[in-house]
Amino acid sequence: MTVRSYRDLVVWKKGMALAASVYRLTRQLPKHEEYRISGQMIRAATSVPANIAEGHGRGTRRDYAHFVSIAKGSLAELETFLLLVAELDLAPSTATDLVLAQAEEVGRMLTALRARLVSNPPCSPEPNP
Repeated sequence: MTVRSYRDLVVWKKGMALAASVYRLTRQLPKHEEYRISGQMIRAATSVPANIAEGHGRGTRRDYAHFVSIAKGSLAELETFLLLVAELDLAPSTATDLVLAQAEEVGRMLTALRARLVSNPPCSPEPNP
């Protein structure tokens, strides 16, 4: 499959699904958390696919790898909030466990994508005879 847009990337699609799951999870949190942890979780979650998209739109592999790294940082932030929500019993553990599993999958994909971007130099054209 040829990647013509960031929307063709499986990691972006899974990042979007993760963000949607976080939105659904935050609806289950107590109302008093709406402007506390809920907002931070949503910002971190939406930052993951947004940075994948922005990196893909950049002109160089180095820039792309940089934005993938930012996405990984946002993902780590989200995982920290999810663990805190679980620790404080702010949401059912089944819900947080599901979202954490999604986050771990996206994290593995981001790690693999960044490794490919950093290690594989772009193909150079054949020299003219």
